[in-house]
Amino acid sequence: MADSDVRIQPKKKGLTRRQKRSLSRGAQYVVFVAAVIVFAVTADWGRLKNQFAQWDIAKEMFPDVITLALKNTVLYTVSGFVLGLVLGLVVALMRLSSVGPYRWLAGVYIEIFRGLPALLIFVFIGVAVPLAFPGTEIVGGTYGKAALGLGLIGAAYMAETFRAGIQAVPKGQLEAARSLGFSPARAMVSVIIPQAFRIILPPLTNELIMLFKDSSLVLLLGVTLEERELSKYGRDLASTTANSTPILVAGLCYLLVTIPLGFVVRRMEAKAQEAVK
Repeated sequence: MADSDVRIQPKKKGLTRRQKRSLSRGAQYVVFVAAVIVFAVTADWGRLKNQFAQWDIAKEMFPDVITLALKNTVLYTVSGFVLGLVLGLVVALMRLSSVGPYRWLAGVYIEIFRGLPALLIFVFIGVAVPLAFPGTEIVGGTYGKAALGLGLIGAAYMAETFRAGIQAVPKGQLEAARSLGFSPARAMVSVIIPQAFRIILPPLTNELIMLFKDSSLVLLLGVTLEERELSKYGRDLASTTANSTPILVAGLCYLLVTIPLGFVVRRMEAKAQEAVK
Protein backbone atom coordinates (compact mmCIF):
# COMPACT_ATOMS: atom_id res chain seq x y z
CA MET A 1 0.00 0.00 0.00
CA ALA A 2 1.44 3.39 -0.92
CA ASP A 3 2.25 5.88 1.74
CA SER A 4 -0.08 8.37 0.11
CA ASP A 5 -2.98 5.98 0.67
CA VAL A 6 -2.44 5.94 4.42
CA ARG A 7 -4.82 8.35 6.03
CA ILE A 8 -4.28 9.49 9.61
CA GLN A 9 -7.57 9.57 11.43
CA PRO A 10 -7.86 12.66 13.63
CA LYS A 11 -8.07 12.00 17.35
CA LYS A 12 -11.46 12.51 18.85
CA LYS A 13 -11.23 15.05 21.59
CA GLY A 14 -13.33 14.36 24.70
CA LEU A 15 -13.85 16.26 27.92
CA THR A 16 -10.92 16.40 30.29
CA ARG A 17 -11.25 15.14 33.85
CA ARG A 18 -11.29 18.72 35.16
CA GLN A 19 -14.08 19.67 32.74
CA LYS A 20 -16.12 16.65 33.83
CA ARG A 21 -15.71 17.63 37.47
CA SER A 22 -16.77 21.19 36.69
CA LEU A 23 -19.87 19.96 34.84
CA SER A 24 -20.76 17.61 37.69
CA ARG A 25 -20.34 20.37 40.27
CA GLY A 26 -22.42 22.76 38.15
CA ALA A 27 -25.19 20.18 37.82
CA GLN A 28 -25.24 19.71 41.60
CA TYR A 29 -25.56 23.46 42.15
CA VAL A 30 -28.42 23.61 39.65
CA VAL A 31 -30.27 20.77 41.40
CA PHE A 32 -29.74 22.42 44.80
CA VAL A 33 -30.97 25.82 43.64
CA ALA A 34 -33.97 24.22 41.92
CA ALA A 35 -34.88 22.33 45.12
CA VAL A 36 -34.65 25.53 47.18
CA ILE A 37 -36.84 27.41 44.70
CA VAL A 38 -39.46 24.64 44.63
CA PHE A 39 -39.52 24.55 48.45
CA ALA A 40 -39.77 28.34 48.70
CA VAL A 41 -42.60 28.52 46.16
CA THR A 42 -44.69 25.54 47.31
CA ALA A 43 -44.42 25.94 51.11
CA ASP A 44 -47.30 27.66 52.89
CA TRP A 45 -45.26 30.17 54.90
CA GLY A 46 -48.31 31.70 56.48
CA ARG A 47 -49.42 28.46 58.11
CA LEU A 48 -45.85 27.68 59.17
CA LYS A 49 -45.55 31.08 60.81
CA ASN A 50 -48.86 30.68 62.64
CA GLN A 51 -47.88 27.26 63.96
CA PHE A 52 -44.16 27.69 64.74
CA ALA A 53 -43.38 31.39 64.99
CA GLN A 54 -45.78 33.10 67.37
CA TRP A 55 -43.68 35.79 69.05
CA ASP A 56 -46.13 36.30 71.93
CA ILE A 57 -45.91 32.64 72.91
CA ALA A 58 -42.13 32.58 72.54
CA LYS A 59 -41.75 35.69 74.68
CA GLU A 60 -43.71 34.11 77.55
CA MET A 61 -41.22 31.22 77.68
CA PHE A 62 -38.44 33.48 78.92
CA PRO A 63 -36.61 33.36 81.25
CA ASP A 64 -37.87 29.91 82.38
CA VAL A 65 -36.73 28.21 79.17
CA ILE A 66 -33.17 29.25 80.07
CA THR A 67 -33.12 29.34 83.87
CA LEU A 68 -35.13 26.12 84.28
CA ALA A 69 -35.28 23.93 81.16
CA LEU A 70 -31.85 24.63 79.67
CA LYS A 71 -30.24 24.61 83.12
CA ASN A 72 -31.69 21.17 83.88
CA THR A 73 -30.64 19.87 80.47
CA VAL A 74 -27.06 21.00 81.09
CA LEU A 75 -27.06 19.50 84.61
CA TYR A 76 -28.33 16.15 83.35
CA THR A 77 -25.78 16.14 80.54
CA VAL A 78 -22.74 17.16 82.59
CA SER A 79 -23.47 14.71 85.42
CA GLY A 80 -24.03 11.88 82.92
CA PHE A 81 -20.89 12.80 81.01
CA VAL A 82 -18.72 12.80 84.14
CA LEU A 83 -20.08 9.43 85.24
CA GLY A 84 -19.67 8.04 81.72
CA LEU A 85 -16.11 9.37 81.55
CA VAL A 86 -15.06 7.61 84.75
CA LEU A 87 -16.92 4.39 83.99
CA GLY A 88 -15.75 4.41 80.37
CA LEU A 89 -12.10 4.68 81.44
CA VAL A 90 -12.52 1.76 83.84
CA VAL A 91 -14.20 -0.37 81.17
CA ALA A 92 -11.48 0.52 78.65
CA LEU A 93 -8.74 -0.57 81.07
CA MET A 94 -10.66 -3.80 81.70
CA ARG A 95 -10.91 -4.28 77.93
CA LEU A 96 -7.11 -3.98 77.66
CA SER A 97 -6.41 -6.09 80.74
CA SER A 98 -4.44 -9.32 80.56
CA VAL A 99 -7.05 -10.92 82.84
CA GLY A 100 -9.53 -12.82 80.69
CA PRO A 101 -12.71 -12.32 82.80
CA TYR A 102 -12.13 -8.56 82.87
CA ARG A 103 -11.90 -8.44 79.08
CA TRP A 104 -15.00 -10.60 78.74
CA LEU A 105 -17.08 -8.48 81.16
CA ALA A 106 -15.98 -5.26 79.45
CA GLY A 107 -16.81 -6.65 76.03
CA VAL A 108 -20.27 -7.79 77.15
CA TYR A 109 -20.99 -4.39 78.72
CA ILE A 110 -19.94 -2.49 75.60
CA GLU A 111 -21.93 -4.69 73.23
CA ILE A 112 -25.09 -4.54 75.37
CA PHE A 113 -25.16 -0.81 76.05
CA ARG A 114 -24.10 0.15 72.54
CA GLY A 115 -26.74 -2.16 71.06
CA LEU A 116 -29.71 -1.18 73.22
CA PRO A 117 -31.68 1.96 72.34
CA ALA A 118 -31.21 4.73 74.91
CA LEU A 119 -34.99 4.79 75.44
CA LEU A 120 -34.97 1.20 76.77
CA ILE A 121 -32.15 2.00 79.18
CA PHE A 122 -34.14 4.86 80.70
CA VAL A 123 -37.25 2.67 80.92
CA PHE A 124 -35.18 0.02 82.70
CA ILE A 125 -33.85 2.55 85.22
CA GLY A 126 -37.23 4.17 85.80
CA VAL A 127 -39.37 1.01 85.93
CA ALA A 128 -37.36 -2.21 86.22
CA VAL A 129 -34.93 -1.13 88.95
CA PRO A 130 -37.66 -0.12 91.47
CA LEU A 131 -39.50 -3.38 90.75
CA ALA A 132 -36.36 -5.48 91.16
CA PHE A 133 -35.19 -3.70 94.32
CA PRO A 134 -38.28 -2.49 96.24
CA GLY A 135 -37.65 0.33 98.65
CA THR A 136 -34.32 1.35 97.13
CA GLU A 137 -33.77 4.89 95.91
CA ILE A 138 -31.07 6.10 93.55
CA VAL A 139 -29.12 8.93 95.14
CA GLY A 140 -30.11 12.33 93.77
CA GLY A 141 -33.63 11.40 92.73
CA THR A 142 -34.40 12.29 89.11
CA TYR A 143 -31.00 13.95 88.68
CA GLY A 144 -29.26 10.80 89.92
CA LYS A 145 -31.35 8.57 87.65
CA ALA A 146 -30.65 10.83 84.67
CA ALA A 147 -26.91 10.81 85.41
CA LEU A 148 -26.97 7.02 85.72
CA GLY A 149 -28.86 6.54 82.46
CA LEU A 150 -26.73 8.94 80.45
CA GLY A 151 -23.58 7.66 82.12
CA LEU A 152 -24.33 4.03 81.23
CA ILE A 153 -25.02 5.03 77.63
CA GLY A 154 -21.96 7.27 77.29
CA ALA A 155 -19.57 4.87 79.03
CA ALA A 156 -20.09 2.16 76.40
CA TYR A 157 -18.99 4.54 73.64
CA MET A 158 -16.31 6.32 75.65
CA ALA A 159 -14.74 2.98 76.61
CA GLU A 160 -14.01 2.21 72.97
CA THR A 161 -12.77 5.77 72.45
CA PHE A 162 -10.44 5.44 75.44
CA ARG A 163 -9.20 2.07 74.23
CA ALA A 164 -8.38 3.46 70.80
CA GLY A 165 -6.62 6.46 72.36
CA ILE A 166 -4.52 4.33 74.70
CA GLN A 167 -3.50 2.03 71.88
CA ALA A 168 -2.60 5.06 69.74
CA VAL A 169 0.08 6.16 72.23
CA PRO A 170 3.46 4.85 71.00
CA LYS A 171 4.61 1.77 72.92
CA GLY A 172 7.96 3.43 73.45
CA GLN A 173 6.31 5.78 75.95
CA LEU A 174 5.39 2.89 78.23
CA GLU A 175 8.82 1.30 77.82
CA ALA A 176 10.53 4.60 78.67
CA ALA A 177 8.38 5.00 81.79
CA ARG A 178 9.16 1.45 82.90
CA SER A 179 12.89 2.03 82.36
CA LEU A 180 12.63 5.00 84.75
CA GLY A 181 11.30 2.70 87.45
CA PHE A 182 7.56 3.34 87.03
CA SER A 183 5.24 0.47 87.90
CA PRO A 184 2.81 -0.57 85.12
CA ALA A 185 -0.12 1.11 86.92
CA ARG A 186 1.79 4.33 87.56
CA ALA A 187 3.09 4.43 83.99
CA MET A 188 -0.48 4.04 82.70
CA VAL A 189 -1.88 6.78 84.97
CA SER A 190 1.00 9.26 84.72
CA VAL A 191 2.21 8.78 81.13
CA ILE A 192 -0.19 6.88 78.86
CA ILE A 193 -3.63 8.13 79.92
CA PRO A 194 -2.74 11.88 79.79
CA GLN A 195 -1.42 11.43 76.24
CA ALA A 196 -4.47 9.39 75.28
CA PHE A 197 -6.74 12.18 76.56
CA ARG A 198 -5.16 14.66 74.18
CA ILE A 199 -5.71 12.27 71.29
CA ILE A 200 -9.35 11.49 72.05
CA LEU A 201 -10.50 14.99 73.08
CA PRO A 202 -12.42 15.66 69.81
CA PRO A 203 -14.38 12.37 69.89
CA LEU A 204 -15.10 12.88 73.60
CA THR A 205 -16.61 16.26 72.77
CA ASN A 206 -18.78 14.52 70.17
CA GLU A 207 -19.94 12.15 72.92
CA LEU A 208 -20.88 15.19 75.02
CA ILE A 209 -23.05 16.49 72.16
CA MET A 210 -24.69 13.08 71.83
CA LEU A 211 -25.50 12.95 75.56
CA PHE A 212 -26.85 16.51 75.45
CA LYS A 213 -29.43 15.41 72.88
CA ASP A 214 -30.14 12.09 74.66
CA SER A 215 -31.00 14.05 77.82
CA SER A 216 -34.45 14.56 76.24
CA LEU A 217 -35.24 10.99 77.32
CA VAL A 218 -35.19 12.02 80.99
CA LEU A 219 -38.94 12.68 80.66
CA LEU A 220 -39.41 8.89 80.79
CA LEU A 221 -38.36 9.01 84.45
CA GLY A 222 -41.43 11.03 85.39
CA VAL A 223 -40.02 14.48 86.10
CA THR A 224 -41.70 17.22 88.14
CA LEU A 225 -42.34 20.73 86.85
CA GLU A 226 -39.04 21.92 88.36
CA GLU A 227 -37.10 19.00 86.87
CA ARG A 228 -38.20 19.43 83.26
CA GLU A 229 -35.56 19.60 80.55
CA LEU A 230 -35.91 21.38 77.21
CA SER A 231 -37.91 18.75 75.32
CA LYS A 232 -40.38 18.14 78.13
CA TYR A 233 -40.73 21.89 78.76
CA GLY A 234 -41.39 22.57 75.07
CA ARG A 235 -43.90 19.73 74.71
CA ASP A 236 -45.85 20.79 77.82
CA LEU A 237 -46.19 24.37 76.62
CA ALA A 238 -47.06 23.21 73.09
CA SER A 239 -49.94 21.18 74.55
CA THR A 240 -51.08 24.08 76.72
CA THR A 241 -51.00 26.68 73.94
CA ALA A 242 -52.06 24.34 71.10
CA ASN A 243 -49.12 25.74 69.15
CA SER A 244 -45.69 24.36 68.16
CA THR A 245 -43.73 27.57 68.83
CA PRO A 246 -42.42 26.25 72.21
CA ILE A 247 -40.98 23.20 70.45
CA LEU A 248 -39.16 25.44 67.98
CA VAL A 249 -37.78 27.61 70.79
CA ALA A 250 -36.60 24.49 72.65
CA GLY A 251 -34.88 23.28 69.48
CA LEU A 252 -33.11 26.63 69.11
CA CYS A 253 -31.88 26.32 72.71
CA TYR A 254 -30.37 22.94 71.84
CA LEU A 255 -28.57 24.57 68.92
CA LEU A 256 -27.22 27.30 71.20
CA VAL A 257 -25.14 24.58 72.85
CA THR A 258 -24.49 22.02 70.11
CA ILE A 259 -23.32 24.47 67.41
CA PRO A 260 -20.52 26.02 69.55
CA LEU A 261 -19.50 22.54 70.71
CA GLY A 262 -19.36 21.37 67.09
CA PHE A 263 -17.16 24.36 66.25
CA VAL A 264 -14.83 23.43 69.12
CA VAL A 265 -14.61 19.86 67.82
CA ARG A 266 -13.66 21.04 64.33
CA ARG A 267 -11.01 23.36 65.73
CA MET A 268 -9.50 20.59 67.84
CA GLU A 269 -9.47 18.20 64.90
CA ALA A 270 -7.77 20.83 62.72
CA LYS A 271 -5.10 21.42 65.38
CA ALA A 272 -4.56 17.69 65.71
CA GLN A 273 -4.05 17.34 61.96
CA GLU A 274 -1.59 20.26 61.97
CA ALA A 275 0.36 18.62 64.79
CA VAL A 276 0.62 15.39 62.79
CA LYS A 277 1.94 17.28 59.75
